[in-house]
Amino acid sequence: MSKIQIAPTKDYFIMNDKPFFYLADTVWSVFTNATLEEWGKYLDYRKTQGFNALQIDILPQWDASQSDIGVKPFELDENGQWDFFKPNGEYFGRAQSMIEMAVERGFMPALVVLWCNYVPDTWASKFNPAHIMPADAVKPYVEHIVYVFDRYDPVYIVSGDTDLDSDTACWYYATALDTIKALSQNALTTMHLGGGKVITDAFANNPNLDFYMYQSSHMLESQDLAYKLAEQFYAKEIKRPIVNGEPCYEGHAHGNRYGRFSPFEVRRAVWQSLLSGAKAGVTYGAHGIWSWHKKGKSFGSEGFSGTPFDWETALRFPGAWDIAFAKQIFEIYELFDLSPRQEAILNDTHEIRMSASSNKVVIYAPYNVDIRIAMNLEGYDWTLIELYTRKFAKPNVEVRDDISVIKMHDFNSDALFIGVK
Repeated sequence: MSKIQIAPTKDYFIMNDKPFFYLADTVWSVFTNATLEEWGKYLDYRKTQGFNALQIDILPQWDASQSDIGVKPFELDENGQWDFFKPNGEYFGRAQSMIEMAVERGFMPALVVLWCNYVPDTWASKFNPAHIMPADAVKPYVEHIVYVFDRYDPVYIVSGDTDLDSDTACWYYATALDTIKALSQNALTTMHLGGGKVITDAFANNPNLDFYMYQSSHMLESQDLAYKLAEQFYAKEIKRPIVNGEPCYEGHAHGNRYGRFSPFEVRRAVWQSLLSGAKAGVTYGAHGIWSWHKKGKSFGSEGFSGTPFDWETALRFPGAWDIAFAKQIFEIYELFDLSPRQEAILNDTHEIRMSASSNKVVIYAPYNVDIRIAMNLEGYDWTLIELYTRKFAKPNVEVRDDISVIKMHDFNSDALFIGVK
């Protein structure tokens, strides 16, 4: 079973009866690419930053960086192809050792069961048809996954980067989801979707799915999906915790065009997600960590993503501290009872995001302007947090009739405003 559980309000997580902010890092390719020494070094650094979950692809990622390790997840058949009915004990034993190292340091594994390139009729199935898993291998494979990893209390991410456009692909994922729950009833499950995708009604209505996860975008022109997708999942009939499981990665190219995502753009995606309904947590990604890249090695998606940084360089990107700071803010100010209140923002932009509870108001503004709010916020004690350098200040708030205005501050940066009554 997973150590975390769903809160009674069904919109965030708890652990040991306390709110739990899901702060994950993206390390899809660590099983295939990292040495144990590298992995230990990585874990120690992320632990100091306050991360508590790790998103890992169980099987080799189609666009991972080149690796010298060479251990495959399945034995080979007489034709030299993977035999999906015969898991390779060396591969899964090594994966277990890596998960043990993570759990010993307090991390929760969040394991992708079937990345889309292993499933027929998905956008990535064309890349290596020989690695499409036979339909009759899905259930025994998933049974093996639960046998190997369930002792570590993981979250099971049933799908990876997938579309849900065919009945065949949906059957694969439904089979995996139902098999997991049959064997590990209390484990938490979710689905990692392709960029901009929303879960189908069939999966949204499946009682074996425990929380929603979405991927906003690595395209520069689609960064508004961070809050738009949060709103769509928040409006689902069945209420569940929501996590942006893949905002733009720091250092990643702007999706087939020149430029790379900065710490500011990552912060913006994260805070816009958190204040638009996806408050259960968030996942960070550094371009060079997720593919576990080493300088001089090849990489499978350079055209779209840009050349990755060496993993040791990407490990120390400053944006990871920004996202860990978001977790601290949620915990210190106890923001787990927030709900979106976007209709109260009177500015002519959707980029300023607002959530509120019975005694708190939280607003994120990526750029510095007067913020007009259709609420009488007299009696609130306000704190401004300038997010670039994480300075705390007191904003000037004017209230007239039923309109409150947070006046421009002195920082040329994105900022968070917290009002407590």
